[in-house]
Amino acid sequence: MIKVRKLVKRFGLKTVLRGMDFSVESGEFVALIGPNGAGKTTFLRILASLARPSMGLVSVAGYQLPRQAADVRRRLGVVSHQPLLYVDLTAAENMTFYGRMYNLPNLNDRIDEVIELVGLTNRRNDLVRTYSRGMQQRLAIGRAVLHNPDVILFDEPYTGLDQDASAMLDEVLRTVAARGRTVVMTSHDLARTEDLATRFDVLSRGKIAASATHKDFGSGNLLSFYKGVLEEGRQN
Repeated sequence: MIKVRKLVKRFGLKTVLRGMDFSVESGEFVALIGPNGAGKTTFLRILASLARPSMGLVSVAGYQLPRQAADVRRRLGVVSHQPLLYVDLTAAENMTFYGRMYNLPNLNDRIDEVIELVGLTNRRNDLVRTYSRGMQQRLAIGRAVLHNPDVILFDEPYTGLDQDASAMLDEVLRTVAARGRTVVMTSHDLARTEDLATRFDVLSRGKIAASATHKDFGSGNLLSFYKGVLEEGRQN
């Protein structure tokens, strides 16, 4: 579903991604973890066709970036740490606006389904400016899945959420993943990430330094695996 080979991204004289290789199969939930400045957000922006690679091959759902960016966007949902909603519209009006952009059939029925999925049925006709931070993030996820995308990208979706809002977001993410969508998520919350994802890739120094699944941890956990990878990188 996602294939990246020898990806390089430069900003002037600074190289952020250094020949990065990365691939995701259909239905996988991959957590991309790494220290600040490792290039996680830059990489997701490239996958979302919001930034252009300097070199390398990038394909999403069988389409090449940046050449086929319009085709990729139709098959992609994106959620960042900023909800980027129209706060002077209601939840239903936000959904209607985006649904018309995708020319979705049976739009009202689909909106009802998605608003129920993210647990906002009772607030569907309230202005988004009256929503809590967690409710806005749930609506942003609803917007991202409205058109049934093949791939969903989450860039630090828990930023600024309290524990209750984070727990509600957990349930939404589990439901989305259980419906067979391919998910790539960045997060600094390793405990929460460990509970949600099926694969964990460590991005360090512009490349994937290690990749593991739950069974690869053995008697350890994601945090110890992550620290071990970074320590090995410092020693090398």
